[in-house]
Amino acid sequence: MTATAPAKLTKNAIFLVIVASLGYFVDIYDLLVFGIVRKASLHDIGVSDADLRLQGEYIINMQMGGLLLGGVLWGILGDKLGRIKVLFGSILLYSVANFANGLVHDVNLYAIVRLIAGIGLAGELGAGITLVSETLSKENRGYGTMIVAVVGLFGAVAANLVATKFGWRNAYFIGGGLGVLLLLLRIGTFESGMFKNVAESKVSKGNILMLFNNKQRFFKYLHCILIGMPLWFVVGILITQSPEFGRELGAPKPLLAGNGIMWSYIGISIGDLFAGLFAQLTKSRKLTMFVFQVLSLISVMLYLNAYGITEKQFVWLCLFMGFSVGYWATFVTIASEQFGTNIRATVTTTVPNFVRGALIPITLLFETFVKYFTAHGGKDSSILKSGYVMMFIVTALALYSLSRLKESFGKDLNYIEEEAGVS
Repeated sequence: MTATAPAKLTKNAIFLVIVASLGYFVDIYDLLVFGIVRKASLHDIGVSDADLRLQGEYIINMQMGGLLLGGVLWGILGDKLGRIKVLFGSILLYSVANFANGLVHDVNLYAIVRLIAGIGLAGELGAGITLVSETLSKENRGYGTMIVAVVGLFGAVAANLVATKFGWRNAYFIGGGLGVLLLLLRIGTFESGMFKNVAESKVSKGNILMLFNNKQRFFKYLHCILIGMPLWFVVGILITQSPEFGRELGAPKPLLAGNGIMWSYIGISIGDLFAGLFAQLTKSRKLTMFVFQVLSLISVMLYLNAYGITEKQFVWLCLFMGFSVGYWATFVTIASEQFGTNIRATVTTTVPNFVRGALIPITLLFETFVKYFTAHGGKDSSILKSGYVMMFIVTALALYSLSRLKESFGKDLNYIEEEAGVS
């Protein structure tokens, strides 16, 4: 059984790409705003410098836990009820959560609200990329997802500028307001033709168990997740904790995480543009991922060796690290192209959110290495050594997983996954 052919590049399709891009812009703004305001907001609610890093990890892990839960919830609903309904529900939830975040005065309440925000944020990217992938032709969908990523990632720039100018509470209020505006804009979008056709059939839709009841399909799904892990280690640990890394590197002035996140996401946007164009020219998403994975390893080695790092050097290193992990759109597109229409939203929504949620075990393992190196080699350089070890681990897993996936460039998405096996 097949679904209808993807629509040609019409005004409606262009509008869909624009709206998906703006949606990802707001998604990234809200996703990263805590990392940007972490220090200021925690100080303001009474957290001491000694507890800053661990309390920050607690809150960000709650947010990432929300992304894990939301990824499963919205992914299943996206295949069962439609991509558009997921977009409305997720935007409404994270908009309300962000308004609430601007009112918190307690660490535990802060963490709970970030958990709720994470659940809401989980639905935006997967549903948007699924809609774009299913609506544009196989020749154009790479350009469509590239545009979504490039525009969307500038949400990090906006978050840093807003937080710097208006303060951390107002940054959350503005994030909630942007979500409400986006909700109004979404009213003009339309449902995927592929989904409409499958929705009218009796085929199993949004059945997440299909990803686990077939060995080949399960490992393909797992490999899709593992290829994206280095990105969130770079952003979630190396850059978010840049003040701590800068201290061990002997930086003459404290490094600012907000600036690091902003410049790294400018780099990611540029990298996504280059990755998208490179994939279109080479007609290979796998080659693109390989090149950028190697670049990311090189960039992190430079960062962890930047003793006496200055603010200017930090900016350039963040740009380079960001550029080298600028394969987010390519990575999500690969996941979307690996599976049939009846579980595509489930995969495309859960995979990026499981990668984001992987920051939880990554953080725990990173802290385990920090404790080990502190106990066996002194406090100095324990964070740097842990950074080396973790980067090699996540890169090795990503490259192995990439080697196990089939090339998906130009693949016809006009198919479904059979209950008993891979279609």
